Amino acid sequence: MRFVDRQPTTKRSTEQFTGDVWLDPVYSGADPLRGRVNLVRFAPGARTHWHRHALGQTLRVVTGTALVGTRDGVVFEAREGETVECSPNEDHWHGAAPDSFMTHLAIWESDGSGAPETTWLEPVDDAQYAAPRTRPAAR
Repeated sequence: MRFVDRQPTTKRSTEQFTGDVWLDPVYSGADPLRGRVNLVRFAPGARTHWHRHALGQTLRVVTGTALVGTRDGVVFEAREGETVECSPNEDHWHGAAPDSFMTHLAIWESDGSGAPETTWLEPVDDAQYAAPRTRPAAR
């Protein structure tokens, strides 16, 4: 067992995000542990650019309301305490609703090959961000 040193909070760049976003690295495992976890804080209206993860991504909303968009134009609304799974290589974006801050845990894995874990794409435009929201169907 070991304790992991705390890493400093960083403000994210406009190369991958729109609006003000802060990231706290929580965990970045070394082989054979390949998990990655970041605590990410979004100002109202802030969001990622389109992106995808080779092995998928899981988002756990800690505070506020998250918006998660898919290429088919659907924008899901995820509330505090909810978890969203994004499939491997699924283009998506996520961010805060326009009226409040949002914090989530972003969880994903490396495949251990040294290949990029995340492929960053173009910014989410205002129309994509403002599309009507939906809630997931009951299971």
